[in-house]
Amino acid sequence: MLETIRDIRREVLPNGLTILTEEMPHVRSVSVGIWVKSGSRHELLESNGISHFVEHMVFKGTKNRSALQIAREVDSIGGNMDAFTAKETVCFNMKCLDSNLPAAVDILGDLVLNPLFTEEDIKKERGVILEEIKMDEDNPDYLVHELFTQNFWKGHPLGLPICGTKETVRKFNQEKLFGYYGERFYPGNLVIAAAGRLKHEEFVSLIRSRFESMQPGSNGFHDNRPQV
Repeated sequence: MLETIRDIRREVLPNGLTILTEEMPHVRSVSVGIWVKSGSRHELLESNGISHFVEHMVFKGTKNRSALQIAREVDSIGGNMDAFTAKETVCFNMKCLDSNLPAAVDILGDLVLNPLFTEEDIKKERGVILEEIKMDEDNPDYLVHELFTQNFWKGHPLGLPICGTKETVRKFNQEKLFGYYGERFYPGNLVIAAAGRLKHEEFVSLIRSRFESMQPGSNGFHDNRPQV
C-alpha cells in the first residue's frame, strides 16, 4: 500500500496570524477558510449567541461592498461561499478555481476586516435568527440533542446553544457586536487555511498583503465556568 505524502506547511506572520496550506497540484480548485478561534463556549451567559449573530452579520455588507455586491462577486467567479459557527470556532470559507484565489481572498478578507453592523441590518437579521431558533425548537432531533447537551454540560459554557436564546438575541445591538468583534477578530486569534492547487509562498504573500495591517490584540475570551 502506497503512503500518501501530504505537503502541509505553516507560517505565522509578525502580527500573529497563522497561515496553513496544503498543496494539491492534481486538482484545479482551492478551498480557503478564515477560522476565528471563538465560539459559543467563550460567551458570557448574557451574550450567548453573539458569535453566531456576528457570523450572519458580516454578509450584510462591508465598507467596500453591499450584500448584493458580495453575492454577485462570488457568483462571478463561480465560487461557493459559506460560513458556520460552532462551540469553539467561527469559519468563513470559499471554494473556487485556483485562478480565482486572489478574488476569493479579497472578498473573504473584506468580510472579516470591514464589517459595518448597521442598526437596520441588525434589526432584520435579529428576526431571521429568532425564526431560526423557533425552527430548531420545532425540530425533535435538534431539540433532544440540545437538551442533552445542556444537561451533560450543565453549568458549563459548552452547554450553551450556539444560536443563543430569544432573550439574548433580542438584546444584541451595534455596540455589543463591535465590542465582541474587537475582542475576538485579531490576528493572533485567526487561522487562514487553504488547500488545493496553490503555491505556499504565493498564498502567504497574498494573505500578507491583505492582513498584515491588522494590529495584534489581546485575548478577550470570557470563561463563565463555575470555579472548582
